[in-house]
Amino acid sequence: MFTVTLSAKVYNAYQLKQVNDILRLMLKGLKVKTEILGATRRRWIQVSVSGEDEEVALHYLEKEIGLCPEDFAKLKRFSVIKGYVTALRKTGEKIYVDAGIFKPDAIDIEIPLHRLQAQLVDGRKVALQKIINLFGFCENLPLTVKVYSINRKDNHVEATLSEKQLAQYREWVKSLLDRLIILGASASEVKQALKMARCNRDVIDIEQLGFFEWAVVCKLGTDAAGLIPKIGRKLRNANLTIFNPRKIISFTEMPLFS
Repeated sequence: MFTVTLSAKVYNAYQLKQVNDILRLMLKGLKVKTEILGATRRRWIQVSVSGEDEEVALHYLEKEIGLCPEDFAKLKRFSVIKGYVTALRKTGEKIYVDAGIFKPDAIDIEIPLHRLQAQLVDGRKVALQKIINLFGFCENLPLTVKVYSINRKDNHVEATLSEKQLAQYREWVKSLLDRLIILGASASEVKQALKMARCNRDVIDIEQLGFFEWAVVCKLGTDAAGLIPKIGRKLRNANLTIFNPRKIISFTEMPLFS
């Protein structure tokens, strides 16, 4: 039997049951039993996997969802891991990402402003607040990062955005389509909110970013910001932010995002 922490978070206790149903569907056909053990203090999902096909199931979960490093001692330089934005100090010089490092103590990974400037705005000395607004960074936003510096004496880790994360941003920008990012809701809740707000005609797709994180892809010409008042009333416990390709292209004027 294996006990692991998935690279995914829940926002309330009921969502643990939903995760259990999702895992059973994902692993259907394998001779394996999964049990949701609960969530950590920082809301990471912990699960046990047992049975004849437990190793196959574990590798599949690692590939499709990801597994938290858990122990700081096991974290390696150049590791690519999924995390969630935990703090945005808009007048500061970095953003903080929780990537599931909690043994012996919880440690957030830092992405310094100069790294974000180099990767997202061609090295221009742009304030953190501007980058946050351009790319829709907010608390609980999933990000995939690449570790480049580990100071074990001071329990300090720094990272950059991974190539996978940058590739996603390139694809989003090239599409020229606004995306409404919804954090903390299930697929059924998002679909129901769109239906109740009568916004289905403004949407062409719903992309999954995590178990409870979504990017609602708007039709060309639809402003995602205009959907927030309508959908926000239906999803009061979710965080909403926007990704607007036109603003990014207009501001950056660089090949990466054009």
